[in-house]
Amino acid sequence: MRDPFDHNTIDLPGMGQLIGYARVSTAGQELTLQIDALKREGCAKIFEDVASGAKVDRPGLDAALAYLRPDDTLIVWKLDRLGRSLPHLVQTVDSLAERGVGFRSLTESIDTSTAGGQLVFNLFAALAMFERDLIRERTRAGLKAAAARGRIGGRRPVITPAKLQRAQKMISKGLTVREAAAAINVGKTALYAALRAANDGQDERQ
Repeated sequence: MRDPFDHNTIDLPGMGQLIGYARVSTAGQELTLQIDALKREGCAKIFEDVASGAKVDRPGLDAALAYLRPDDTLIVWKLDRLGRSLPHLVQTVDSLAERGVGFRSLTESIDTSTAGGQLVFNLFAALAMFERDLIRERTRAGLKAAAARGRIGGRRPVITPAKLQRAQKMISKGLTVREAAAAINVGKTALYAALRAANDGQDERQ
């Protein structure tokens, strides 16, 4: 919540505040460039994070989102300071719009309070949906190709038919399962499971 005694952040009737958010990925990087740009833009308050863009936990961003009120505008120096990915960026800006909060990125000159800014984010939303559909399609195609090769999906089997056949021959000549597993460079448990599956398969065919 906002501090009602903080005279630097008093709301004016019918007017929202400009709230800044700045982020760098590592402690060795400087926030100064972003903060100076946000101050020149007139931000009444600036929230900061030192965190990787892929990191989910960003306390500064969480605080900024909690602080914002209708008619406010969240301002960042660059789009990649806000979103972990294109879908996350679109989701965040959409959630701001639902709360009546605007968004502005200084480097890309995007302002969602303008028709041009709204158009850009509609394009971003379409691209994010396209990206999700493309990933799904590639996943389906990969699973289909794996099934055509006799695999249902997941990781490649540890024990191939050739390795299993070698192990069976070794065991038939007197080696223990542990010794055979070491010889073909697989785990004893995995070899036991493969031998059991092979035996079950033979039983079903008999």
